[in-house]
Amino acid sequence: MNPMPAAPGQEGGPGSVLTALFREAGRPLLMPYATGGFPDPAGCRRIIDTYLAAGADIVELGIPFSDPVADGPVIQASSTRALQQGVRPATVLELAAQAAAAGGRIVLLSYLNTILALTPERFFAQCAASRVLGVVIPDLPVEEAAELQATAREWGVDVVLLAAPTSPDGRLERIARAASGFLYCVSVTGVTGMRDRLRADLPAFLGRLRRCTDLPLAVGFGISTPAQAAEVARVADGVIIGSRLVRLVQEAGDLTGGLERDADIARYLGEVRAAMAAAATR
Repeated sequence: MNPMPAAPGQEGGPGSVLTALFREAGRPLLMPYATGGFPDPAGCRRIIDTYLAAGADIVELGIPFSDPVADGPVIQASSTRALQQGVRPATVLELAAQAAAAGGRIVLLSYLNTILALTPERFFAQCAASRVLGVVIPDLPVEEAAELQATAREWGVDVVLLAAPTSPDGRLERIARAASGFLYCVSVTGVTGMRDRLRADLPAFLGRLRRCTDLPLAVGFGISTPAQAAEVARVADGVIIGSRLVRLVQEAGDLTGGLERDADIARYLGEVRAAMAAAATR
């Protein structure tokens, strides 16, 4: 992992708790994802607790949405099930507050319409009350981010922007200038989901970003095996894993049976963490 000196003039620098977490760790952070309220609210709380006990540094908690354009079929199905059970943003914010009270560091993933429906002021105020550190908004283009970021900043919450490998350098520079907390780097084109391999040009993509920002770079989309996590840990500051973990719950065959996957989740994350640690020391 490349060292990240402080960037005093940049948003998300010394004043951002998220940025500080990366810089103080001195190693790549493990960032597992859970769909908020899936398989049910109590089960989701157990999953978050399992993540934290297994050494998760930051938990990304998704607010279910009816049209999750960035998500693949695994996470889409979990979001649909959560919505059918009546999970709402307030449910997920309560889960975030419970996890934060237990010592967890929480980042939400929310689509823009959810935030606008509540109004940005109310949404980010509730995030702050729940001790949410940042919000990843996958359908927020950088051209439309400034006003939302200003509201979030008033409440001490980072708006995390996404950067894609297909973007030209000029656009990456614009995203980097506007970014806060960390940059969510998309490792593959398309939607979330498990992949057999990552892009061969991932190191070059992160190198392009490092030339225009000192913010931490966390990589998500497509990471599903310990070997892939290690591959990312060699070049990035954070490893985000979602679909593989959600699938572990779904494979149980029923919602309550999914809770029996706690041991499988803990074992898998232990393997991922060990692979990341080994890669970071090379």
